[in-house]
Amino acid sequence: MLELRPTAAGPVRPADGPLTARDAARAAEAELRRVVGENLRRAHDTDPVFAREVAERVGALVLRGGKRLRAAFAWCGWRAAGGSGCAAPVLRTGAALELVQACALVHDDVMDGSPLRRGAPSVHVQFARLHEAERMAGPSGRFASAGAVLAGDLALAWADDLLAETALRSPHGPRLHREWQAMRGEMVAGQYRDVRAEATGACGLDDAVVVATLKSALYTVARPLALGASLAGADAAVLGALRSAGRSAGLAFQLRDDLLGAFGDPALTGKPADDDLRTRKPTCLLAIGIRLAGASGDREASEVLGPGGPPPSDDGVRRMRAALERTGARTVVEAAIAELAEASLRHFRRTGADRAALREFAALVERASGARPEYAGEAA
Repeated sequence: MLELRPTAAGPVRPADGPLTARDAARAAEAELRRVVGENLRRAHDTDPVFAREVAERVGALVLRGGKRLRAAFAWCGWRAAGGSGCAAPVLRTGAALELVQACALVHDDVMDGSPLRRGAPSVHVQFARLHEAERMAGPSGRFASAGAVLAGDLALAWADDLLAETALRSPHGPRLHREWQAMRGEMVAGQYRDVRAEATGACGLDDAVVVATLKSALYTVARPLALGASLAGADAAVLGALRSAGRSAGLAFQLRDDLLGAFGDPALTGKPADDDLRTRKPTCLLAIGIRLAGASGDREASEVLGPGGPPPSDDGVRRMRAALERTGARTVVEAAIAELAEASLRHFRRTGADRAALREFAALVERASGARPEYAGEAA
């Protein structure tokens, strides 16, 4: 087996009724609705056209589903570091994370040319349709990309404003802001490495793991855990354990996303199931398939999975799926997800978190990765 490791507004319950991770996600959702409402009112005061065509699209995307995993992981980090009492700051931080996620989704869809997001047309597709409906001048694609870039920028501005307000009100504000700064830089670095890998045809496993770690593992789990812990004044040992737990759980999450990108049901994922294969996106799954095909001498699999060819037809996509199955790549990735999920819980246990917090984290890792850590039995 290949070894795969990560690289380096609603009411808040009082202290006598601690939130679960799911409760925290729901409460962060309520906070998110409040924040979006405030920002939409400001947008209408600024300019009604901008508000209607840009801000409202951002608000609709933000509030149209999503697992709210980042908000839940922020709460888990807060709990692991001894957070108790008023959870409002960590819920506001969770809402800010969801706004950053909206920015990332809008920009990612532009770069990948993805037509669907959360079961609806992607933002750039909506702008292209607006261009057509209004019979605007110039290329619709250029207008659509520009509008989507601005929409993503607006979501990021809303996120930064909310995080800044939270940091200014917290005694741990400077630490919170440093984690936030690092997360934003890692997110952009990971996205650039992803775009660069596609442009250069890089298909090595090492490059794929770097992208998965920067773009997803740190941003989805490790930094949210650290953001929540920072609000509870976590020491270096606790933060170190959470970062290790987050890298493992986050990479498991990305590997699951790789599998869904190749084999998922669009009715369940809300996005096309073959985009990653049609573009030969340099995922860990594809890199493992190429490596296993070469090791086994499967020339057909090497050709169909390898870079350099044109976008595959429907038959080509089916052949790619078959090759990923035949080489054992899908099985290897499933095994790696399970191993990483267990490792994440071992690291989380090092924080000294109580059994309830361990149980919540284990359930959240299962929800994110689709793998139930066997180690979770000790947290029950």
